Order: sequence, then structure tokens, then C-alpha cells
Amino acid sequence: MIYMEADMVINGEDRVLGRMASLAAKELLKGRKIAIVNAEKCVVSGNPQATAQAFRDRIARGDPYHGPFYPKTPDRIVRRVVRGMLPKKPRGKQALKSLKVFISVPKELEGKEFAKPRGMGRELKGKFLTLEELVKKL
Repeated sequence: MIYMEADMVINGEDRVLGRMASLAAKELLKGRKIAIVNAEKCVVSGNPQATAQAFRDRIARGDPYHGPFYPKTPDRIVRRVVRGMLPKKPRGKQALKSLKVFISVPKELEGKEFAKPRGMGRELKGKFLTLEELVKKL
């Protein structure tokens, strides 16, 4: 079974990626188990062409055999963003083990209620790009 009993389930649909990731990182450091669903529907703010180009540059950087290796799927991108907000110590590594990120909603979580934290919605007035669109451009 791929599912763990999560203390908090966050729906990534129409959520700003950075804000959602910072909330998840704070909760992980408190010792809670977090599951993020609908990772492909998270939103990255900014000019879509510039955002896609920045991700392409990041992936092309380095050596394909020795890294750095950057993810190319929405669930891995979300996990990498949360990882970047955790401390680079054993405490952060332990916290990251309590995170599960899913594309869409798995069967185990279909009936469960999702957390609706305030201030994470898509109140963006400018341009944005979903992770699903970003991955297609990569």
C-alpha cells in the first residue's frame, strides 16, 4: 500500500506552490504526517514563458551522469520544493520521510476531507502557470 495514515491532507488544486510548500514544511517540522494530492494542479506565479525557461535551464545544468538531477514530474517537483524549505540536518531528512505527494487523488484518500488553510488560494492577479502545463513545456 502506497498510503500512510496522514495527519493532514492538502489539496493542491489552485494553490500557489510556494505558499503550500511552506505550510507543509512547517507542519512536517512539527512532526505531522502530510499528504498532498492534486500536485499537477498547483500554480506557479509569474510569466509562463520565463518560468518554463527557468525550469528548462535548471534541468539542463550539470552532467547527466553526476547531477544535479532535477525532477520532471509534478509530484516530484512539489516534493523537491518542500525539501528545499526543510533544514539540511537529520531533523529535516526525518521530516521529509513524513511527506507523500500524489498526482490526482488516490483511492485511499477519496473520501477523506482535505485541509483548507487560509491564504493559500489562487488570488493571483497576474500571470501564472500550473505544474501540469509546466511539465508539458519541459
